[in-house]
Amino acid sequence: MLIDQAGELAFLHGFLRKTYTLFTADSELEELHVKFLIERDPKPAGKILILTRTPKEDLKYAREYGETHGCLEIAYLENYIKARVHQALNLNINLPKAELIAAAQVSVGKDLTYWMDLCHKGATEIFDLEKELLPFLHDPQKYEQEKYDPQLRAVFYRKVQELLGQTVIAKPAQTLASEVVKAMLDGLARGACLPLLEAVYRNWLDSISYRHSLSGYLPGYKLPEDIDIWKVSPSHPFRQLDIEWLKAIGADIGNKTALPNHLARISRRMQNEQAQALGITFWADVKILLAFDPADIAYLSSFAECVDFYTHHFYTLDTAIRNLYTEFLNQPDLLEPFQEHYRQLAAILLDKWFQYFKDYRQDQTGLLQRIIDTNPNQKIAVIVGDGIAYEIASLVAEKVNHAYPLTKSVVLADLPSETENNMSRVYMDNGATESVHANREKYLLEHNSKTTIEFVNLDDVSDEASPAQVLICTSKDIDDLGGKLKQKALKYFPEAINLYAARIAQLLNSGFSRVYLITDHGFVLTGLLSEADKITVHTIGETKKADRYLRTVESQSGDGQQWVELQKSYDSYQYLYVSRTLNPFKTPGVYGYAHGGASPQEIITPCFFWERTETTSNTLVVRIQNKAELKGVTGEVFPIILQAGKGAGDLFSFERKVQMVFFSGQTVVNKSDIITIQSEQSVKKEYTFDGKEELVVLVLDADNKEQLDRAEIRRNKDRDLGGLF
Repeated sequence: MLIDQAGELAFLHGFLRKTYTLFTADSELEELHVKFLIERDPKPAGKILILTRTPKEDLKYAREYGETHGCLEIAYLENYIKARVHQALNLNINLPKAELIAAAQVSVGKDLTYWMDLCHKGATEIFDLEKELLPFLHDPQKYEQEKYDPQLRAVFYRKVQELLGQTVIAKPAQTLASEVVKAMLDGLARGACLPLLEAVYRNWLDSISYRHSLSGYLPGYKLPEDIDIWKVSPSHPFRQLDIEWLKAIGADIGNKTALPNHLARISRRMQNEQAQALGITFWADVKILLAFDPADIAYLSSFAECVDFYTHHFYTLDTAIRNLYTEFLNQPDLLEPFQEHYRQLAAILLDKWFQYFKDYRQDQTGLLQRIIDTNPNQKIAVIVGDGIAYEIASLVAEKVNHAYPLTKSVVLADLPSETENNMSRVYMDNGATESVHANREKYLLEHNSKTTIEFVNLDDVSDEASPAQVLICTSKDIDDLGGKLKQKALKYFPEAINLYAARIAQLLNSGFSRVYLITDHGFVLTGLLSEADKITVHTIGETKKADRYLRTVESQSGDGQQWVELQKSYDSYQYLYVSRTLNPFKTPGVYGYAHGGASPQEIITPCFFWERTETTSNTLVVRIQNKAELKGVTGEVFPIILQAGKGAGDLFSFERKVQMVFFSGQTVVNKSDIITIQSEQSVKKEYTFDGKEELVVLVLDADNKEQLDRAEIRRNKDRDLGGLF
C-alpha cells in the first residue's frame, strides 16, 4: 500500500504500472470495491499495489492489507525526499518544495549519481537544459502538450527564464522559445553566446530531425546594428555576415599586412562544422586564392617546369575561381576583386609560360592508339570527355573510391584547342583533321582490326558484361553546357563531375581492369569582362576569329605581347594566333566559357587511369583450355574446357566461382550457371550455336565480374559438309 496524502506522486503511476497491478481507493466505497476485487481471486497474478490519499488510521476495508503486506505513508513528499537522500548518501539537499518535487519527477529511471549532483550543484542539475531545450525550441506547443505535467513544466520554464536573466513571469511557450532563440542568435552575432545556448545551436544543426525548424526562426531575426562583423562567432548562421566579410576582404585584398588576420578568420569559418552544415563552403575557395604565393613562379626555368607547376599547384586556383563564379556570378561587385586577384596570379604564370612556349610540343596525336597498344592483354575502358579541364578531372579523382589505384599523367593538346581539331588528334594518328565523329571512330576500328572495340555514350554504360576488349565511352556534357550556356552552365558542372566518378567506379566493378579518363581540351572562364578587357586586333587579309584564337591567310604584323604566332595550315589559312592572356579576342559572340587558346587551362589535359585491385598474384587463375578448337567447330554442339591453375596454396587460390557469358555481336545470347572450380581442376561444359555462326565467350569472376579469359567460337561450314565444297 502507498499512501500519498497530498496527491503528489501521480507522476510515478506510469512507472509503477510496469511492476504492479494498481488499485485506487480514495473513499470508503472504493476501499470496499478494491477488497472485493482482490479477494475474488485468491491467487492473483503478479504484485498488487493499493494507492490511496486516506491516512492509514482512517482506512476501513483496506487497512489490513497495509498492516500485513507493507505500507509506505508519505504525508509531505519534500520531507520524504530529504530523508531518503540523507539516508542513502548522508548528504543534505536544500531545494524549495517545487524544485525538490520536480527533481523527484525527473529522477525516475536515474541512479544515485543524479541526487549526488543535486546536493553539490543545486537546481541546475534538475533539467539537462542542453538536451531539453532543443525539442522545446523545435515545437514549443507540442512540447507543452506532451512533456511533463503542469507543475514540472512550470519549473522548467522558470529555469529557462533564469538562464536568460529574465524576471520569472508566466508567458506562452512560443514566446519563451522565440526569446531563447533571439538570445542564442544575438550571442552568435556578437561572438559572446552563452556556452549552453551555443551547444544547443550546434546540436540543432547536427540533428536530422530538428534542423529544419531553425530556418523558421532565422527570417524573423534582425541582426543588431552595432555588431562588429569581425567578432562574430565562427558558427553563426548569418549568410549576410559572410557577404559583409567578403566585401571587406575584397576591398582589402591588396593589403599584405591585413592578410594573415583575414586568413586566420577564414580558416576558422571554413573549418567550422556548423558553417558547413549551413552550406557556406565558399571560404575554402577564397582561402586558396588568398593564400597562394606566386613567388615560386619566378624560379621556373623551362616549359616542362611550368607544366609541372600548374598540375601540382596552380590548377587549384582554377577550381577556386570557378566555384566563386558559380556562387556569386549575379553579384559582380562582390566577385570582381577576387577575379582581379586571380587574373593577376594567372598573368604571372602566363608570363613564364609564354617565355618558354617555344618548347611546347603537343603529344595528343594518336592518344587512343597509344592507350590500346599499352594494354594489349587487358580489358580496358576509356572515357573520352569533351572539355574536361585538368582541374575538373582532379575533382573526379577525389570522388572515385581510393581503393582503386590512380595513375596521373598529362597530355598537351594540339592547337587550336577546339573540339574538331583535338578529337581528331585523340582518335587518329595521321595528323589529319576529321570533322565527322563517326569517321574518327571508323578510323580507329580500321587500324585495330584484331582488337574488339565498342563505342558507347557514357550515359548508356551498364553493369552488363561487354565482349569488347576496349570500350570507348564518349561524353560531351562539359563542353556542350559551356558552349550553350557559358557561365550559367557552371551550376551543372558538379553533376557532370559526379557522373564521371560514378561511371568510372561502375566500369571497374563491371570487369574492366583499367579505366582511363582523357579529353580533347580544357577551358578558361573569361568571367566579368569590360570592353577594355577584350583584345581588339586589326588583321590584314582573310581572317577567322574565335574567342581564343585567330586563323589568317597572311602573317600579321602586330604587337607580339598580345599574341603568339604559329605557322599552322588549315584549309586556306596558314597562320594561327593565340592570346598571351586569359582575355578573349573581341568577337560578336557571348563571352564567359571559352577554349581554343594556348593557356595551361586549355592545353594541359588529363590522362588519368584507375586499376582494379582484386587481381592479385595469389588469386586462382582460370583459363579456356581449348581456344584453338573453338575457332573451327564442326556441328551444332561445342565444348568449353575451363582449366584452373595451381594456385598459391592459400585460401584465396584454392577455388574460384566463375560464369561464362556468350555474345553474338554486342548482344548477350546465353549465360552459364555459376561454376565453382578448384585448384588444378578441369571443367568441361557443352553448349550450342543456337542458329548463330559466330560467338564470343567471356569467362568472368562471378563476384566482381573481372574478365578472366575470352575466346571466339566459329562454326566450320566446310567440315559440316564433309569437305564436298
